[in-house]
Amino acid sequence: MEGLLDWVLRDILTRAGGIDRCVSEFIRVTGTLLPDRAFRRVMPELDHGGLTPAGVPVRAQLMGSDAVCLAENAAAVAALGAAGVDLNFGCPAKVVNRHGGGAALLTDPELLLRLVETVRRALPAEVPLSAKMRLGYYDDALAVECAQAIEAGGATELVVHARTKAEAYRPPAHWERVGDIRAAVRLRVIANGDVFSPADAQRCREISGCDDLMLGRGIVTDPGLALAIAMPGHRGLDWAALQPLLAGFWLCAGELTGRNQRAGRLKQWLNFLRRRYPEAEALYLATRAIGDEATLEALLLGAASSAFTRIAPFASTPPLASRSRPKLLQTRPWPTC
Repeated sequence: MEGLLDWVLRDILTRAGGIDRCVSEFIRVTGTLLPDRAFRRVMPELDHGGLTPAGVPVRAQLMGSDAVCLAENAAAVAALGAAGVDLNFGCPAKVVNRHGGGAALLTDPELLLRLVETVRRALPAEVPLSAKMRLGYYDDALAVECAQAIEAGGATELVVHARTKAEAYRPPAHWERVGDIRAAVRLRVIANGDVFSPADAQRCREISGCDDLMLGRGIVTDPGLALAIAMPGHRGLDWAALQPLLAGFWLCAGELTGRNQRAGRLKQWLNFLRRRYPEAEALYLATRAIGDEATLEALLLGAASSAFTRIAPFASTPPLASRSRPKLLQTRPWPTC
């Protein structure tokens, strides 16, 4: 989810709980070995053992169609400390597909096999390799064949978004086709698509046969969704519980985009949150026409003293020095958010 689920939102959402693993926004690989700074810009978790401040591992997602170049970059990001490498075979964006990346690769299972196989050979044995795919490009005729190619190449996990590229994000998600793929391969299959509630999660598991789920738009809309799914009977996060997360997001977004752009990031997230929280709808409408940072901050945080008391845990979170990481990995302090 480029431009949305970046390191700031990964940090905030993993603090909410219930998430076992994240993947980065896709890192586009187009014929060159990227410098370390390019990986760190997308994944500052690399300087912290591949973990978010809440301790959740993050895999680096790479996207491209050149096997050798993908392999070289996969090896490079693994050496920097990524918790694994994930290959993107599902992006539906026209500009990506036009250049032969993302979901466009699902028209050629043999190329998928070659890409996965080459990347797997370039990675140390202990570094996990996973992939994400859609059911196909124009249709789902090659869905099983593509999944089998990914498995044959050496991936051990496969996330399946239960739509084709042509279907974009239009409902419904075809969870039964994820079940067909699961029955045809031995690697771990993870279902994705249209899980917006614990009830959706239960139905998806029943229909797909998958125990594991990947959440995208659902958890951006409802930050407590993973917690509610992981702990049956848990009600997730109410609006009051979400307030420290919104405050932390506001501060961290300033570090990511520059303080003059974070208003747009806040409104972007509120636009998702208002589908779940009536209070977010009111806040979205109240902030939509406001461009002044100070006015927005006062509206979002309320009185400065109480607001900054609420977000103190974000400001004081130390680097993950106590967690295990490769001895040679250099660590940098997290942005002060």
